[in-house]
Amino acid sequence: MKFTPEKPPLTGETLDSLTERLRAQGEPAFRGKQILEWLYKKRARSWEQMTNLPKPLRSWLDETFDLLPASLVLKKQSEDVTDKLLLELRDRSLIETVIIRAPQEGVGLDHSRKTICISTQVGCAMGCVFCASGLEGLKRDLSAGEIVAQLLQVCYREDERTPRARAELASFDNIVVMGMGEPLANYDALLRALHIVNADWGLGVGARRITISTSGLVPKILKLAEEKLGFRLAISLHGATDEVREKIMPVNKAFPLEKLIPAVRTFSEKHGRMVTLEFILIDGVNDSLEQAQKLRDIARDLHAHVNLIPYNTVEGLPWKRPSITRQERFADILRDARVSVTLRREKGHDIDAACGQLRLKTEKERLIGESVVGEAVNR
Repeated sequence: MKFTPEKPPLTGETLDSLTERLRAQGEPAFRGKQILEWLYKKRARSWEQMTNLPKPLRSWLDETFDLLPASLVLKKQSEDVTDKLLLELRDRSLIETVIIRAPQEGVGLDHSRKTICISTQVGCAMGCVFCASGLEGLKRDLSAGEIVAQLLQVCYREDERTPRARAELASFDNIVVMGMGEPLANYDALLRALHIVNADWGLGVGARRITISTSGLVPKILKLAEEKLGFRLAISLHGATDEVREKIMPVNKAFPLEKLIPAVRTFSEKHGRMVTLEFILIDGVNDSLEQAQKLRDIARDLHAHVNLIPYNTVEGLPWKRPSITRQERFADILRDARVSVTLRREKGHDIDAACGQLRLKTEKERLIGESVVGEAVNR
């Protein structure tokens, strides 16, 4: 499922593809670097700001490209300084991007470490029963340009908060591809986007600072293992046995643990990187001590880090998080085995931070508004 815009986004162009287009117009090759420097380093938000480009070239760019295919609709900040941005695409689809701040001791909030969680699809087809992203299914994949545009919107917001000390630096420290959608189901667009993000003519974010999360698409994990750029990998495990995992993650039927674990091991060995196992703790579903013991064994086998994430309540879904005592008992089983583990504390609950919640809420409000308008017109 794809959306074909009237004009392709500039954020989806590589230096090579842009230079080729410019050459076809009789422009010198160096113009490509100039244009991308305006876009990523100087954060130009209009063609007119690109003052060292000839006016005829700026006119051609305006006719040919969409400068930024995602506009900010809404931004919400939680009490724990997690920000959620709701972005609208050209077809009025809504996606979410989250800024997760980790304040550092002795420095102000504006100098905190920032991790950006980006989306790769509008909705999701994976059908995980605990997730808001897939409640209305998959609408479409994002283009590479739409994926990159999320990060530029973050840069704009952060630049407004604090003037940049160095204009060529991105306004964040890490990227996690863990937002709406299954990233590896949109493989080609994702890899093109991350190539743009990683390149020195792009945002210049090192591959080690980029983590791709997947629910377990084994063939794509093996394909990713062959990529030259060594991105980090996170597996949305959420069940340490097939029996538990199949209840909450339909993908496990196609790619059970006996297929998934060897693929993860292959990736880890190819890139020499510690893989992360994401495990959302859901009360009465996967929070038993038996699940903790099975997860311990998997993590030790893979030499993986474990992120334990207490469930973030989603309106309309019956699941809830375990008590803090139960969370700690679960984590202690891994700690006692010297497994690297982090027990996350809730972030952004007051701004609907679980993936897809804000989008669903906004779309419902939009539908209600449109039906009221339509009813008034019909009268």
